[in-house]
Amino acid sequence: QVQLAESGGGLVQPGGSLTLSCEPSGSIFGIGPMGWYRQRPGAQRELVAAVTTGGTTDYAAAVEGRFTISRNGRNNNLWLQMNNLQPEDTAIYYCNARQRGSTIPTMWARLGGYWGQGTQVTVSS
Repeated sequence: QVQLAESGGGLVQPGGSLTLSCEPSGSIFGIGPMGWYRQRPGAQRELVAAVTTGGTTDYAAAVEGRFTISRNGRNNNLWLQMNNLQPEDTAIYYCNARQRGSTIPTMWARLGGYWGQGTQVTVSS
């Protein structure tokens, strides 16, 4: 089992920045690709960014160039640096970890794996 603890959400004005953090615990050596999902009001949970154990990254088109995902290879701590935030980025953001052997395409295709409790990001003036 893996537990994921997120932090770093909050209220920010349009154009501002936030950094989300995720700290895994438990059976962290079995973790494969990790990522950040978000769920906007009235919408389904969607993948925002993902990173493999080797450091390969992938982003949703809506955040490409504004968000950066990074990962510590030793302890699997995960971050999401979010710049130039816009009101449409308002959502609950969830840290996600998949088991070794999973892939980023699988993360795009379906929900699964381990989840954090979510952290609220609100972009408003």
